[in-house]
Amino acid sequence: MQLFKSWAPGWLIRIAIFLLILPSMALFGLSTASISGAAGYYGIEPADVQYSMVVFYAAVASFAALERRFFNFTQTRYYLLLSSSLQIFTSYLCYTIHSLPLLLIVRFIQGLTNCATTSICLTLIFHRLGSERARELGYSLFYCILLGISPFTTLVTAPLLESFDFNSLYKAVVFLFIPGTALLYIILGNQRLIRRSPLYQLDWPSFVLYSIALCGAGFILVYGQQYYWFTDQRLQLTGIATVATALLFLLRQRSLRRPYIALDNFKAANFRIGLILIFLLYICRGSMGITSGYFASLMGMDPIHIGYMQIPNLVGIILSSTIAARLILLRTSLRVTCLIGFSLLLGFHLWMRFLFVTQANDSTYIFPMFLQGIAVGMLMSPLIIFTVSSGPAKGSASAPSIGVLFRFLGFCTSIALINFFQLKDQNNHLNRFQDALSDLNPIVSQRLSIYRSALISRGMPADRAAAAARGLVNRTALAQAQLRYAMDYYTLISILIIIVLLIIASYPYFNKTMINLRNRQPAPASY
Repeated sequence: MQLFKSWAPGWLIRIAIFLLILPSMALFGLSTASISGAAGYYGIEPADVQYSMVVFYAAVASFAALERRFFNFTQTRYYLLLSSSLQIFTSYLCYTIHSLPLLLIVRFIQGLTNCATTSICLTLIFHRLGSERARELGYSLFYCILLGISPFTTLVTAPLLESFDFNSLYKAVVFLFIPGTALLYIILGNQRLIRRSPLYQLDWPSFVLYSIALCGAGFILVYGQQYYWFTDQRLQLTGIATVATALLFLLRQRSLRRPYIALDNFKAANFRIGLILIFLLYICRGSMGITSGYFASLMGMDPIHIGYMQIPNLVGIILSSTIAARLILLRTSLRVTCLIGFSLLLGFHLWMRFLFVTQANDSTYIFPMFLQGIAVGMLMSPLIIFTVSSGPAKGSASAPSIGVLFRFLGFCTSIALINFFQLKDQNNHLNRFQDALSDLNPIVSQRLSIYRSALISRGMPADRAAAAARGLVNRTALAQAQLRYAMDYYTLISILIIIVLLIIASYPYFNKTMINLRNRQPAPASY
C-alpha cells in the first residue's frame, strides 16, 4: 500500500514523523521541566504541578483503548490534522490560563489528543519499517524517544526559562507542532492505514469510570503524604470514589461481550510478569528526580547546568536502545536482558548513594548519569515487547492499554514514595541533626562565634552577623538532612532492585527466550 505520496523520499518521511512526535512526547514532561517555575507562574503548589502531569498521563492511559475506534473510523490524513489542531489549541490554552482547575481540565483534554497524535506516529513508524523484524526496531525507536524526551526537554527548556516565563514553553510547543503537522499532511496520501470500521456502540461509560478511577488514584498518591493520607477527609472521599468507580468498571467489563479492557490478559503468567517488571522499572526510574533536585538545591546548579548533566543520560539511552534492539532481533533471552539492565540500574543507585555530598565537581556525576541511561534503555523496549506479545490473541488489542496503565501506576507510585521521603524522612533527619547540635552546644557556640567574627570583620553589624551565623548553621543541618533522605531513598531502591534480580534469576518463566511479535498486529496506541 502506497501510504505516502510517490514523490516523497524516505528521508523526508522520517523527518516529518520525527518533527511531529517530538512535541507530542515533550508534552509528557513539560509540566515537570521546571516544577518551581510552573508553581511560581500559576501560583500553585509543587504537588499541583505533579498532579497536572498525572492528569495528563491518566487521560492517555484511559483513552488508549477507545482511541483505536476513532483511528479506524477516520482517514489518517484528516485524523492527523484534527489531533494536531487540538494539541495546538490546548497548548495555547495552557499558555494563557492561570487557574488550577482550568489547567487540570485542559491537561486532561491534552492527554486525550496526545494519545491520538502519538498513535498516528507509532503506526506510521511500523508501516514505514514494514517487516516483523523492523516492527521490533520500531518499538525500540519509539521507546528510545519516550525515554530520552525527559532529559532532552530539561536540556532544551533551561535556556528558555532563564529568559521567559514558564508558560512560554507551551507557546514554543504550539510553533513546534506546525512544521511536522504541515509536512506530514502534505506527503500523506488519502489511503487508510487500517480498514474503516463504523463508530457505533462506543463504550463511553467504561471510559468515564476508568478515567475517574485513574485520576482518583493519582490524586491519592500525589497528595497522600502532604495531607497525612486517609486522616484527611478529602483523601477519604477520593479513596471511596476511586474504589467504587474501579469496582463498577471491573463489574462492567465482566458483563460486556466486547469489554473496554480484556481482563483475560491477566490469565497469562508472562503477561503478569511483564507488567510487574514495567511497574518496578518506573519506580526505579523515578529516582532521577531526586538526583536533579540534589543538583539544584545542594550543588547549586542553575537549570542550564542541570540540562548539561542530562546529556550523558541521553547518550546512554540512545546507545542502550540500539543495543536492546539488536538483542531483540537476536532473540536474546529476556532473563539475560533483565539481569543486565537491572544490574546496571543497581550499580547506578549504589554509586550515587556514595556521591551525595555537599561539595563535588560536575564531572563526578557524568558516568553515573550515563550508566542510568544505559540501564533504562536496555530494559524498556524488551519488557514492552515481551509484555504485549505475551497476552492471549483474543485480548491482544487491550494489552498495550494495560501496559500504559501499569506505567501510569509506576509513575504515580514513584511520586508517592519520593514525597514520603522528602516530607517525612527529611524532617526526621533534620530533627535528629538539631538535637545533635543541642547536645554539642559548646562546639556549636564556638563555631557560631567564628562565623560571627568573620562576618563582623567584613563590615557587617554585630546583630546581623549573629543572625547570619545562626542561619549558616541551620542551612548546614538542612543540607545534611536532604543528603540523608536522598541516601535513604537510593538505599531503598537498591534493596528493591536486588530483590528483583533474585526473583529473575530464580524464576523459571525467564528461562524461555523472548516471544516475538510475529503474526501479532500491534495496536496503534501501544505506548
